[in-house]
Amino acid sequence: MHARIASLYRHPVKGFTPERLKAAELAAGLCFPCDRLFAVEDGPSGFDPAAPNHLSKMKFAVLAKIPAVAKARTAYDEARGVFSARAEGRPDFAGDLRTAEGRAGFAAWLADLLGEAVSGPLKVIEGPGAHRFMDSRSGYVSIVNLASVRDLSQRVGRPLDPLRFRANLYVEGWPAWVENDWTGRSMTIGAAGAEVLKPIVRCAATHVDPTTAERDVEVVKALFDHYGHMFCGVYVNVTEGGAVAEGDVAAVD
Repeated sequence: MHARIASLYRHPVKGFTPERLKAAELAAGLCFPCDRLFAVEDGPSGFDPAAPNHLSKMKFAVLAKIPAVAKARTAYDEARGVFSARAEGRPDFAGDLRTAEGRAGFAAWLADLLGEAVSGPLKVIEGPGAHRFMDSRSGYVSIVNLASVRDLSQRVGRPLDPLRFRANLYVEGWPAWVENDWTGRSMTIGAAGAEVLKPIVRCAATHVDPTTAERDVEVVKALFDHYGHMFCGVYVNVTEGGAVAEGDVAAVD
């Protein structure tokens, strides 16, 4: 069951623009590098940096809650720590989210963009140590099978951008939906090893077109109506660190 890694993405701020990478270095037991480092609270979330716990995505400014989040086009310069954001009709933002000034600046810029869509107040928070703002308590690295996305696209009668599913790795070469039965299986991803944790249960974030910021397809309903499940992709836990890159083999052992 061999396939190839078609693309790699990180999401430095939970809910915001996916950033494509040519390669990444996976570490055992950790999340994808620079993925979900930050999140934007939409009103107090109860997050305690001294005792970080998993929180529902609905505590944050994310697509499932506020589709207009997709209007922001963001980028993270890892080397300099500079996060930038732009949106049509708005001044650009650039700041260091590792600083209080930078976090406050982005929160103000975003509040102006989202307006009455937010519950507020908005506050940018950073995950301490290895904590990341993942959707799942046990979700570390996410993988989407592009054949499954194409099959779903055919069922709904329109192309679906795979970026709706906000995965770290997109893989080409597996038959559609085979990944749903891989829980507990070992996997090779480039030079890294992993264990499949579980299929990813999808939410309303997938209903939002990442280009137009409009809710245009009820993806969750389509999954259930056509397949009797709400899965697309799998979470894996990296068991052996190593480099991964576009074109590398992804194989289930």
